[in-house]
Amino acid sequence: MKLKSLIFSLALGFTCCTAARAQDAIASFYNGKTITIIVGTSAGGGYDTYARVMSRYMGRHLPGNPRFIVSNMPGAGSNIMAAHVANSAPKDGTFIAAPFSTQPLAGVLEDISQLRYEPRRLKYLGSATTDIFMCVASPEAPAKSFADTFKVETVTGGTAERGSTGYLPVMLNNILGTKFKPIFGYPGSREIMAAIEKGEVHGMCGLNWSSLNAQYSNLWKEGKLKILVQDSAIGHPEMDKLGIPKTIDFAKTPEQKAIMEIIYSQEVFARPYFVAAEVPADRLYQFPLISIGGPNLASRWT
Repeated sequence: MKLKSLIFSLALGFTCCTAARAQDAIASFYNGKTITIIVGTSAGGGYDTYARVMSRYMGRHLPGNPRFIVSNMPGAGSNIMAAHVANSAPKDGTFIAAPFSTQPLAGVLEDISQLRYEPRRLKYLGSATTDIFMCVASPEAPAKSFADTFKVETVTGGTAERGSTGYLPVMLNNILGTKFKPIFGYPGSREIMAAIEKGEVHGMCGLNWSSLNAQYSNLWKEGKLKILVQDSAIGHPEMDKLGIPKTIDFAKTPEQKAIMEIIYSQEVFARPYFVAAEVPADRLYQFPLISIGGPNLASRWT
């Protein structure tokens, strides 16, 4: 027994020393470094806001306490930024991507041959939160309710076909028969909202509930913005109490419902973060990892 105890103690001591040396090596690497979070949309939108809030706290939870900064690289539904982080940016753990919620499904829902990177090789750190999509519109829009969007054309602003503000109205047209007319090319939700206020477009589909609350709640509460429908399979309790319908309830067949459930599954990882496939595992594992549907990163990094 004494021999077994001695062997166990030596093994435990060796393991602890090895782990301590590894931790010291990671701290030495990150000490004095600057980690850049690159957001795949323009400044001022929901994705950008989340990244800037998270960047204030993330350095406290990494060995060496590196400094964090945020930059923006909008375009192609955040895939321009994703390709940059995957292919061009340093692959040492000092660059983190903050893409659209659509990006993690790029390897399943998009033509990979059209992308400039392999989405299935990326290493995901987790998601800052879960969220619910919505379709919103100006009070002056021809559609006064979601039911009206089946009868009259409603022009919506979008970033790109691959972004939620782009493909969600198209999906609703193709599956349910709505008459949304998406206009692409806006850098982010902030610019789309400005276009709604100026009357350039009637509204947008794909706005997140958290963005509405954090940035546009005054417009909603003052009656300058209407929530037409929850672009979701689950719904949000507050919107449910207000009687705001869910798009999935308009599905007429099991196949339509199944397609919409796949699309809406991305709402679980509403604010994803990833690094390049080549980032060393020992550095990657210093970040708080989560499982899909588990605690969000914001609760761990603040």
